[in-house]
Amino acid sequence: MKQIMAVLTVVATLIGLWYLACIPMNMQGVLVEAERAGAEVAPPDAAARREMGGVSLALRNGFAVPATWAQERPRLPAPHQVAVELWDTTVLKKITSKRSLVYHGWVTLSATLLGFGIGTVLGVLLAVGIVHSRVMDMSVMPWAIVSQTIPIIALAPMIIVVLYSVGVQGIIPKAVISAYLSFFPVVVGMVKGLRSPDAMQLDLLRTYSASKGETFWKLRLPASMPYLFASLKIGIAASLVGAIVGELPTGAVSGLGARLLAGSYYGQTVQIWSALFGAAILAACLVGLLGLIEKTVLKRMGMA
Repeated sequence: MKQIMAVLTVVATLIGLWYLACIPMNMQGVLVEAERAGAEVAPPDAAARREMGGVSLALRNGFAVPATWAQERPRLPAPHQVAVELWDTTVLKKITSKRSLVYHGWVTLSATLLGFGIGTVLGVLLAVGIVHSRVMDMSVMPWAIVSQTIPIIALAPMIIVVLYSVGVQGIIPKAVISAYLSFFPVVVGMVKGLRSPDAMQLDLLRTYSASKGETFWKLRLPASMPYLFASLKIGIAASLVGAIVGELPTGAVSGLGARLLAGSYYGQTVQIWSALFGAAILAACLVGLLGLIEKTVLKRMGMA
């Protein structure tokens, strides 16, 4: 109960700060609309208002504060505006509608899961090779680290152009970008996990004349499970980011990235924020699902 109250307190505080932030962010636009409607605003000169900060304008025009939470196209939408947009685009729209956030979420989720699967398999295989081969440890691991220093927003268009030039289109380019972001956490986590057994455990298996394969399956792999699931949780979130980023350079018409693009093109900030929250909710569900799988697997292995 105390944990629930603590979470609710933090959420309420964040929402309160969000509402407060809307006032200075949206005040300029609200005063312009109020002036056009014939209201008296201070200062009356538009140029002077542009030189003033949002807080100063709010203090001099207190009557306009409620309007900062109800603009049609605000700089910063209020929490209730985002909540209404989420409800409208998830519950009130058919999931087959191009305006449904569920439809766009499914498009992005498909690329996310495919890329996550590719990245996980690649990451596990690389980790196994790194643990069992000194050459791979010295050669592959540094390149894996260097690969993550390249900004994905710069690399994504290059990947898409190259794949499009060889006729690879659709979900595959987005999945490749997702895999690129998700494989590194899996590599690092699995390497750490496979190396987690201590010397005494390894020596014990040597006294039983266990082969490298038997040591891997009976000791290293079971010991790596907690590390693997921890890295998978990071990888699935990174994979979702990769799928969204992969939709941006292509001018996609479906997916959460396309939703963000459409909102930015037409100044629909409420749509942008609802898509962002949709992505966050989707990521939370994916991480939560992995958490349930982790709990089940580790319990069956006697490790939970």
